[in-house]
Amino acid sequence: MGTSDAEDRALFETAGTALYEEIVTAGGIVAGEPRIVAGGELHDAFEQLRELGLVRLDPERETWVAEDPGLVHTRVVAPLTQQGAELLQESSRWTEAFATVSHAWRRAPGTSERGPFRYLHGDSISSYLHTVVPEAEEEVLTAQPQTGRDTGKGLEDSLLAEKEMLERGVRILTLYQHSARRSTATREYVEALAPLGAEVRTQDEFFNRMIVVDRRTAIIPSTEDRGTALAIREPTIVAYLVDVFMRSWERARPFTSQEASVVKGIAEEQRAMTMRMLIEGHSDPVSAKRLGVSPRTYAGYVADLKEEFDAETRFQLGYSLGRLGPGVDGSGPDDDPREND
Repeated sequence: MGTSDAEDRALFETAGTALYEEIVTAGGIVAGEPRIVAGGELHDAFEQLRELGLVRLDPERETWVAEDPGLVHTRVVAPLTQQGAELLQESSRWTEAFATVSHAWRRAPGTSERGPFRYLHGDSISSYLHTVVPEAEEEVLTAQPQTGRDTGKGLEDSLLAEKEMLERGVRILTLYQHSARRSTATREYVEALAPLGAEVRTQDEFFNRMIVVDRRTAIIPSTEDRGTALAIREPTIVAYLVDVFMRSWERARPFTSQEASVVKGIAEEQRAMTMRMLIEGHSDPVSAKRLGVSPRTYAGYVADLKEEFDAETRFQLGYSLGRLGPGVDGSGPDDDPREND
């Protein structure tokens, strides 16, 4: 057989194996069998078996008989295995070569064609992140509001990439909302990487998703188009975003802390946040998004407050909260809990 490709394999898996089993069971097939001669329905399958060496002609009986597949397997599969190994090796070398030129491209001073801003669309967002983040030299700051980690293959890939960075001495700070503590994937991520130095904290409320690499490149999502992101290399703006991140980081609670006081504090923060959302009149979907929980979970928070304040309706609850004054949510009348001067 000249080549071993998917089409050959498909023929072998369908007609070829069935014909071989027939030949083995019957002890052979007559050389002039109409089905295997030119124009016969099994001619292609028979020719494949012959070229592979799975059948041989017994001249005395003028019959094609089966041969041991074990003698043929290595001759067919070994070259494919070798070819696969060579392709993987070549792919790895090309990856290293492209990493060198990509690194030089990103390090070069901005040009009029490139500039300090670059819009990313669709699949190019993940491609850009998978290229830029693993090459971090000093630090990666990540804000992941509302949702936790990827699961399955995505989580495995993230763990491998971040483990490699941590082993190179890169500092990784990841900030979630408190709701991420209920995510199995997020807990697995923390358990795997925290011992290696990764730092994870959670907060009651946070801004949109953001990643900052080496305090030189920031990637933020578009507020108007979910399929668009912006890569920023302008030093002043990147420094501003780092400052915003670090202010929130200082107020956040370590993910690894399991003390009762921490758990109680988080519950109190979520309760206060729910009350503030009700006082400000936000809709349930908006409030749930800002707390990083599902609408159903948020409805449970509201139900708990109704029971606490002995209110039968949302209106009665709002009235009761309003009577308590501006500090009901834990902040002063002029304080925004999201600011930290």
